Amino acid sequence: MKFLSALLLCLHGGAWAFAPHIPVSHRSVTTNKGTLVMKDYPKPNVENTDNYRLYNQLSKSFSTKLKAEPGEKKKVAIIGGGLSGLACAKYLVDAGHEPTVYEARDVLGGKVSAWQDKDGDWIETGLHIFFGAYPNMMNLFDELGIHDRLQWKIHQMIFAMQELPGEFTTFDFIPGIPAPFNFGLAILSNQKMLTLAEKIQTAPPLLPMLIEGQPFIDAQDELSVTEFMRKYGMPERINEEVFIAMAKALDFIDPDKLSMTVVLTAMNRFLNEDNGLQMAFLDGNQPDRLCAPMVDHIEARGGKVVMNAPVQEIVTESDGSIKHLLLRSGEKIVADEYVSAMPVDIVKRMTPQAWQNMPYFRQLDELEGIPVINLHMWFDRKLKAVDHLCFSRSPLLSVYADMSVTCKEYYDPEQSMLELVFAPCSPLAGGNTNWISKSDEEIIDATMGELARLFPTEIAADEKWPATKNQGPQGQARLRKYAVVKVPRSVYAAIPGRNKYRPSQRTPIPNLTMAGDWTSQKFLGSMEGAVLGGKLAAEVLAKKAKGMELPPIKDIQPHIVESAKSFEAKKPLGIKGEGAIAFGGGATLNKGNESLLREVDPAQFVQA
Repeated sequence: MKFLSALLLCLHGGAWAFAPHIPVSHRSVTTNKGTLVMKDYPKPNVENTDNYRLYNQLSKSFSTKLKAEPGEKKKVAIIGGGLSGLACAKYLVDAGHEPTVYEARDVLGGKVSAWQDKDGDWIETGLHIFFGAYPNMMNLFDELGIHDRLQWKIHQMIFAMQELPGEFTTFDFIPGIPAPFNFGLAILSNQKMLTLAEKIQTAPPLLPMLIEGQPFIDAQDELSVTEFMRKYGMPERINEEVFIAMAKALDFIDPDKLSMTVVLTAMNRFLNEDNGLQMAFLDGNQPDRLCAPMVDHIEARGGKVVMNAPVQEIVTESDGSIKHLLLRSGEKIVADEYVSAMPVDIVKRMTPQAWQNMPYFRQLDELEGIPVINLHMWFDRKLKAVDHLCFSRSPLLSVYADMSVTCKEYYDPEQSMLELVFAPCSPLAGGNTNWISKSDEEIIDATMGELARLFPTEIAADEKWPATKNQGPQGQARLRKYAVVKVPRSVYAAIPGRNKYRPSQRTPIPNLTMAGDWTSQKFLGSMEGAVLGGKLAAEVLAKKAKGMELPPIKDIQPHIVESAKSFEAKKPLGIKGEGAIAFGGGATLNKGNESLLREVDPAQFVQA
C-alpha cells in the first residue's frame, strides 16, 4: 500500500519543483536575502551490496591471506601520485610491503588535483562526484575513517529544461523502494522529459542488460550510443533528453562517439543498487580532504610519497626487465618491483625501446585521453541554487554545481561560485569547435551565453561578455572572476571498440605492474576505476610476493599481435617540460605551457 501511494503521488504530482536554496548543510545562515537552511543528508547504506562486500573482502585480504611473511616483503617503486598510485601504495603497505610513490608534480591527485590561486581560492582539475555505486571508493573512505568528509545529497537527478529556460526537472528516488524499481519509478513519475510511449519504447532494449549482465554489456562495445538506440528502435528523443547529458557526464563526448558499453556499465551499476545513484560532494579540496589521509596511512606504515620527482627514463636490463628508474635529478631508483600509475598517453611516451614490439604495449596505441575543460566562475551575488549536481543538457556544458552551496569549504552565503564541465570541447571529443585552442575569454563568453540562455532572469547583460547582450533587466548577476582549467588528455576516450584494448594490470615484464583507471577493470575511467585499478595492481604484487597463482594477462587482439612484429622500435619520446600539462594533468594555460602543448600534442590545435 505504501508503494502504491508513493507511485500515485509521483504520477499525479510530477517531479519536485526546482526551488532556490534547497537545504544544503548543518546550520542556518541569515543573510540580507533571507535565511538559507543548511542540511546534510544522512549517509546512505552503501555497504549492503554484493559489489561492496566483494571489494571489502579484497581490502581485508591484504592484511590476512596476502600479508607478507618475513622474507616476502618487497620494495616497490610507483610512478605517479594520482588516486591509482596512492591506492596501490595504500594496499601494499596493508600487505606489509614498502612502496614509494614518485610524483612528478608539486601536488598529488592526478586528475583530482587542486591548487590555490593568488586569492587563496581552490582551483580543481575537475568537478568530482562520489556515487553510492562506487564500492572501492566507499571502502577506502571507511578504511581511512573519513566517511564524514562526504556531503550526501538528496537521492535525485536534476536536469535543466532547455526548452523552458530557468526551469528544471528531476528524477526522484523514493526511499524504501528497492532497485531497480526505484529507478523505473523515478523515470515513470517524471512528466516533463519523455512521454509514456517513449518510456515504454526505451525499456525493452535495456532488459538484456539486467537479465544477461556483463556479457551483453561487453558485447555492445562496438556500437556507439546512437547506433545502439537505432538498432533496437529506441525513440530519438531519449538521446536528446537523457543520453546526451549522460554521455558528456560519463566521458565528455557526445552519444554518437561514446561506446554503449560505457552507458550500460553505468546503468547496470546504478540500477542494481538501491543507493547506487545517490551522490555526494567532498566537503573540501581533494588534496587535503582525500589525498592527505591516503598519504598519512601510507607513511604511518612504512611507505613513502615523494613529490617533485619526475621520472626521466625507465632503464631496462638485457632481458627487458626494469633495471632502475632514472629521475630527472640524476638519482637512480632501484626496487624489487615497479608500478606504472601514469596516464595512458604518458605511458606511451615513456615505453622503453625494448618493450615496443610487445603486443601488450602496442595495444595502447588504440587508447588516448579525451580533452575536457573545467570552469570556475565566481559571481557578485547569490544565484538561485540547489545543493546538488545539475545536468545542463546544453550543447556546450555537461554538468555543473554551485560549489558555494554544495561544499562546506567553499560555502558563501552572499556570492555564488559555479563549477562547470565544458564538453565536448574539441574534434577529438566529437565537438564542432576546438575550444582547447581558444582563449580563456572566448570560452568564458560562450559559457556566459549558455548561462544567460539557461537562466534568463539571473545573468546580467554585461558588455564585457557579448554573448549576454540580449539579457533583460531582471538579470543582475555579473561575473567577477573566473578560472579555465584545460585537461588536454583526461580519462581515456571510450569510443566504440576500445574496451578490448584496455590492458590487464599484470604485464609481460617480470617486475612491472600496471595501474590506472584506463587498465582493465569492471568500472569506467573514473575515480572509482582509478582506485580499483590501483587495488588490483597491489593484488598482483602481493600474490607474486607470496608465490600465489597470478591472474592471467588479458588476451591481446590478433591484429595487434601481428602488427607488433613489424613495428619499428625507437628511443622513447620521454616527457618534455614541467607542470601538469607535461605529465597528463590539467592547468590554467599560460604562454609557456600552451607553447609546450603545441609542441608535444599538436592534435589539440587541429580545427574541426
